[in-house]
Amino acid sequence: MRLWFRLRPMRNHGMAFRRQSPIGNYIIDFECRRAQLCVEVDGAQHAASSAMNYDMVRTNWLKSQGYEVLRFTNHDVLKHTDLILDQIVETAKRRIAERNA
Repeated sequence: MRLWFRLRPMRNHGMAFRRQSPIGNYIIDFECRRAQLCVEVDGAQHAASSAMNYDMVRTNWLKSQGYEVLRFTNHDVLKHTDLILDQIVETAKRRIAERNA
C-alpha cells in the first residue's frame, strides 16, 4: 500500500497507474498503460523455484505484449520507497517519451 499511495498522485503528471490491473490472464500489481510499464512487488514466496519459473513466463509474456516489467521485493519497497519510486517514475517517463517519438 505504501507504494500505491505514492504512485497514485502521478496521475497529475501524466502517468496514471492502476492497481491490480488485469493484462491478459495476469493481474499486475501496478500498471501504467500509457508507458506500457508493469510494476511487481514480490513477497518471500517468489524466491521458490516454482514461483520464479512462473514469474519468468509471466514476464516474458508481458514483454511480448510490449510491456517493460520492474520487479521489487516487499522488503526493498518498505526500506527504500523513495529510490524505488524514482526508478519507476524515470522508467515511465522514458517509455512515454520513446512511445511519443
